[in-house]
Amino acid sequence: MADKRDYYEVLGVDKNIGDDELKKAYRKKAKLYHPDLHPGDAEAEKNFKEVNEAYEVLSDKDKRARYDQFGHAGVDPNFGAGGGGGNPFGGGFGGFDFGDLGDIFGSMFGGGGSSRNPNAPRRGSDVEVNVILSFEEAAKGCKKTIKVTKIENCKECSGSGAEKGTSASTCSACRGSGRINVQQRTPFGVMQTQRACDKCGGAGKTIEHPCKKCNGKGRVRLTVDREVEIPGGIDDGQAFSIRGGGNVGLNGGPDGDLIVGVSLRPHPFFEREGFDVYCEIPVTFAQAALGAEIIVPTLDGKVRLNIHEGTQPGERYRLRDKGIKRLHYSGRGDQYVIINVEIPRDLSKKQKELLKAFDEATDDKNYGKKKSFFDKVKDMFD
Repeated sequence: MADKRDYYEVLGVDKNIGDDELKKAYRKKAKLYHPDLHPGDAEAEKNFKEVNEAYEVLSDKDKRARYDQFGHAGVDPNFGAGGGGGNPFGGGFGGFDFGDLGDIFGSMFGGGGSSRNPNAPRRGSDVEVNVILSFEEAAKGCKKTIKVTKIENCKECSGSGAEKGTSASTCSACRGSGRINVQQRTPFGVMQTQRACDKCGGAGKTIEHPCKKCNGKGRVRLTVDREVEIPGGIDDGQAFSIRGGGNVGLNGGPDGDLIVGVSLRPHPFFEREGFDVYCEIPVTFAQAALGAEIIVPTLDGKVRLNIHEGTQPGERYRLRDKGIKRLHYSGRGDQYVIINVEIPRDLSKKQKELLKAFDEATDDKNYGKKKSFFDKVKDMFD
């Protein structure tokens, strides 16, 4: 594991970072290296896997604690699962294992030490991935194939960790309990405590002939392609879960969930507020003054919209049910078309003369806002 980078370094964060900030850092890095943005780039794909692996560990409270204490060895799939090499974290200091202080004080105050069955079913941890969607994909929903790096049972040994034709044996030292009673000299005298068995690493069993594919771990880390159904109406920064899509459980326990976070590419002219869509449409001065039929893009294609005579800059038109599908509900939002009246530039002499003649032919009754404004000014100074 010496070739692995520090997980905090991978995500570019400090060791004291909180959960929310950690998630933001992960999404930023995942978006940076996402395969959809770097097709065929092996280096980007490698970085993307590294980012997902780092977040999988640091977002899990227990794994993060083990990683902070033991480094990459603490989050190896074989951590605490036995194997034949004994406890990789045993040995203590000068004959006294400081890791047993919890057991010592637990015994003193009635706790009696840990008695959790090492072979009891345990749920697998969740796996988080990030997917980048277009505005339309998020609005309507779609199917996407994503890469998921997760821990699965080794197919060669069916998760047993033992070579085909062999099986794990009950540990002779702890008789399958995973823990042994030891006497230790402490500042409080000689005390009897329990600790993880040195021979089986707390698993309660040993493997004489480990599987060559998984090195006796019973589990392997794989990157697989998975098709997921994106729910219509999901927004940037939201996430949804797929039950059982995460890391495999231990000892027959249920698999963790797959948490899919969503990032959206910006759209060239659509903007979103809730389930409503907004877009700005430029029209000419003549179209706004005289009224016109204009073409408006929507999520369902182009539609014709009649703007009335005297349409003002910034005026909004509503297209019912042309917005975004309501997440987990029926129906859709609306689309709002905002009119932007474009003033002509680089006029010719003839055009200027025509506009001056037009201006001279109009009066205050043609300009409601102008008349109202100057009436207020007049009242203020009278």
